[in-house]
Amino acid sequence: MNCFKISYWCVCFAYLILFFFGMHFTIFAQGIIVDHTCTNIIHIPESAINLAKATLHIGYGHTSHGSQLTTGMTGLIDFANNGGLGLSHSRDIFAWNNGGTNGALDLEEGDEYGDGWLDHDCGYYPNWVEETRAYLDDASHADVNVIIWSWCGEASYYEEQQMIDEYLTPMSRLESDYPKVVFVYMTGHSDGSGESGILHLRNQQIREYCITNSKVLFDFYDIECYDPEGTYFGDKNVSDDCSYSEGNWAIEWQDAHTENGDWYNCESAHSQPLNANRKAYAAWWLWARLAGWNSETGISNLRTTQPAEFKLFQNYPNPFNPTTNIQFQIREKCKVTLNIYNVQGQLVFNLTNSDYLPGNYNITFNGDDFTSGLYFYSLQAGSFMDVKKMILLE
Repeated sequence: MNCFKISYWCVCFAYLILFFFGMHFTIFAQGIIVDHTCTNIIHIPESAINLAKATLHIGYGHTSHGSQLTTGMTGLIDFANNGGLGLSHSRDIFAWNNGGTNGALDLEEGDEYGDGWLDHDCGYYPNWVEETRAYLDDASHADVNVIIWSWCGEASYYEEQQMIDEYLTPMSRLESDYPKVVFVYMTGHSDGSGESGILHLRNQQIREYCITNSKVLFDFYDIECYDPEGTYFGDKNVSDDCSYSEGNWAIEWQDAHTENGDWYNCESAHSQPLNANRKAYAAWWLWARLAGWNSETGISNLRTTQPAEFKLFQNYPNPFNPTTNIQFQIREKCKVTLNIYNVQGQLVFNLTNSDYLPGNYNITFNGDDFTSGLYFYSLQAGSFMDVKKMILLE
């Protein structure tokens, strides 16, 4: 039996567990990084989506930029109902509302710049911390088990110590004070300053902290740096509206693909619909992972001791169908790129393109969307480079 096919009775059992014992899934403590590699929504099984809706109660504080997640999630409902991307799930599978009525995901949004619950964003310190405590201490929110805050533009001017004092440390304290709640970290939206900008440094600071300390991260910035083909724009002064030094990657991709088949039109504050599409896909990936889904694609940090050298290992299993593991080790902090090429030498998929700390890592590659045959995977880590072969079977 496929381990991802959780039956109706498993979902009911999850309800009973939570009701009688107030238990929370241990996967929360293991660390989750949701980035551009987590935007293929067709890989999320319906059982995992249903389990997320059955178990999660989410509070989300954000201002306009952060609304891209929820407006994208709203547009996704009809897109999936009409078979977009070839999806054939149950009707309204991606429904969400405040309260989780009619089988929807329970997600309450803050009121942005109002004075209600979870207003403003995490750039308003100490307000966002006080808002979080007030929200969780209120008896009407006793079932809330996930809190997530987004940024507006504040991360673009934070200094390193300010990020520690006004974001990382307060988040850690909240985790200690509310151990039954998962606090999701987030990076700031792109601002056109490129890889040498303050924003890039602060986002990497957040990312490294989450990797090192096994936190849960929604990498808002990383998602904006890639188009659906895996083309990287982070080194081209990409902005939140998806513009870069030579154009606009979202508009270019939308123009070359079919609306309502490959992408859907939806509200996307400061940006393009495709950006909100991908934020919605990643959001549901996050919800499924928080509910316990063991995703087929993602990066696992297997660090024990610091490696003495850079190394790329042979994938396993090999040959494979449809998934295989690619492990590599990093001797020192550096930028790491892991690409998949076909036999013609054409880049067909980018698995990662980020800064890494020293350690041993594993990335699971899913070949569902690729034809069978010989492929090459290459690792570029600083000045180190290596290439190996792998075979995808039918």
